[in-house]
Amino acid sequence: MSEFHVRAVAEGEQRACLEVLEQALHARPSADEAWAKMAPSWPAAGKFAAFDDHGTPVGIASSFDTELTVPGGRKLVTAAVDGVGVRADWTRRGVLTTMMAAQLEDIAARGVPLAALHASEGVIYGRFGYGAATFGKGVVVERPRARPRDGVGRDGVVRLVTQSEAVERVPALYKRFEGTRPGFVARPAQWWPGFFERVVTGDDGYRVAIHSGPDGDDGFVIYQTIDQRDRQAPERGALLDIRELHAATPRAWAALWRFLLSVDLVSAVAGRGRPVDEPIAELLTDPRAVNTTEIIDDLWVRLVDVQAALAARTYGAADPVVLEVLDKQLPDNNGRYAVGPDGADRSTAAAHLRLDVDTLASLYLGNGLFSDLVLAGRVEVLDEAAVARADTLFHTARAPWCGTFF
Repeated sequence: MSEFHVRAVAEGEQRACLEVLEQALHARPSADEAWAKMAPSWPAAGKFAAFDDHGTPVGIASSFDTELTVPGGRKLVTAAVDGVGVRADWTRRGVLTTMMAAQLEDIAARGVPLAALHASEGVIYGRFGYGAATFGKGVVVERPRARPRDGVGRDGVVRLVTQSEAVERVPALYKRFEGTRPGFVARPAQWWPGFFERVVTGDDGYRVAIHSGPDGDDGFVIYQTIDQRDRQAPERGALLDIRELHAATPRAWAALWRFLLSVDLVSAVAGRGRPVDEPIAELLTDPRAVNTTEIIDDLWVRLVDVQAALAARTYGAADPVVLEVLDKQLPDNNGRYAVGPDGADRSTAAAHLRLDVDTLASLYLGNGLFSDLVLAGRVEVLDEAAVARADTLFHTARAPWCGTFF
């Protein structure tokens, strides 16, 4: 059996490693022209690969540094894991485990307190200390029934823009939204070329509309229309599918939704990964026109430095709780942490609750409740009174939301 070794990807090896990822995700290889445009978004830095004994890459674990907003508004440096895959003839041989360990050790050695990813499968990343920390919902709005309430969404102007104008304006607009919710992930400059190549300037027919309010541009939506007509229903309107919708103000958000619901020859407006608490139905005279089709995990978070991560966020008003955290991959995180309204720090006091680092990660951004995970057997209770206090300390009023793919 051939051996493999894992090391950092060297400059010039990125495209071969990307091809491994494309194979693993069942995507077509990037053509030369597409790769030339995407290459700035896929540098060698932050990538670890597994190579066979001939020096051919057979697995890839890629990341880039960005920022993630935590409860209270602080932005923490975060390693965004943007591509993990193993070639089909090398799976079930320890390649993934070895790559993930190398990546995690590198992130910790660089002093980056958090890592985050979008999981292709829900059973993979918990064993590496990641927990599902944000969720998104899928919605379908029946357009013929979806009439906005009087006066809602009529502020400002929504205009369709050209591809070149979108490339120029959208990155600065997105930056206005960073930090509005816990869980929101920033997009560094290197992220945008790949996005524009795949979506905005690609061949899938995406359109970009921008909203302008009293203070200038303050929101955008990216969408495409999908023909649903067939022989049985030749009159059926198109499906308008939202790729992204971001707004800096409630008025801009409402105006963008009003615009989408006004597009002619459309029978439904759909979106995936929307905030679970986005009040779309409240815009409409008939709230039943909005159907939630799914609630699915979105951003998975890993606390690489538990102390730094806990100390960075704010907490609700409750007496402190001492958590005992268990971390198999990064044993420096093992220990007890006192968490209260004044912050968090290591502690020698007796623990109230005991949990693994992936469970803590799933609660870190304010989603879910300790009491629910107690019921699920994922939190060991050493002091019953601490459960309600932990719920109050960690839970946030607004649902955490990632806001981006990577």
